Amino acid sequence: MRTALLQSSGRPGSVAANLKALDEAAARAAAAGARLLVTPEMFLTGYAIGDDVPRLAETADGEAADAVAETAVRHGLAIAYAYPERDGERVYNAVQLIGADGTRLANYRKTHLFGCFERDHFTPGEQPVVQAELDGVRIGLMICYDVEFPENVRAHALAGTDLLLVPTAQMHPFQFVAESVVPVRAFENQMYVAYVNRVGHEGEFEFVGLSTLAGPDGVARARAGRGEELVFADADPEFLAASREANPYLRDRRPGLYASLG
Repeated sequence: MRTALLQSSGRPGSVAANLKALDEAAARAAAAGARLLVTPEMFLTGYAIGDDVPRLAETADGEAADAVAETAVRHGLAIAYAYPERDGERVYNAVQLIGADGTRLANYRKTHLFGCFERDHFTPGEQPVVQAELDGVRIGLMICYDVEFPENVRAHALAGTDLLLVPTAQMHPFQFVAESVVPVRAFENQMYVAYVNRVGHEGEFEFVGLSTLAGPDGVARARAGRGEELVFADADPEFLAASREANPYLRDRRPGLYASLG
């Protein structure tokens, strides 16, 4: 599955501008043969938007979701976009996967909130594994800090995730996560991991880019730099199947020894 990683911070505070940027990226991705486009964390609104989070948050079936669905249909590819999701009085840091036919396939709420900003503005999600089928590939959803917890990714591996999508807002000085942790997660769990970051300065944060799609061999199939960029890489089901057959991690597990870890 050819996957496009949109490394961009868009225009923080402007949903309309970010939807336009998403449409332009989808056109480029489709022209390059991509079947899936993935945005960074909170791409719809911007990340460092402070107290505007409640005002800009939308429901999973709101106007922005309809606009993304129209973009997906217009360009014939699936889109995973990250946004603040309103559900009643609560707001979640979320990512939604919309199919090429405009169908809402899955919606995930970030389970591990990072720092005071997120804990002040969001409610943590409670469902660690959210998946959908896309072109015969089992897609899993996660957001940023979630991937730094090995238990989270292992849960996806045991549930059969083939390609884990991780919109992120990974900032300085933690670039080692993109450079080292993500490829290791892909290897130890025998899956592809698409880690898609923001770039540049935004409020008090400096986002470092370095978006990557890592394979089950721990090798980055694509690696972005530090600026705005649309990068492409393939998630190959045949290579994944062969790698899983050759790698014994999941087969050699002894779950009975881990019960005390809690």
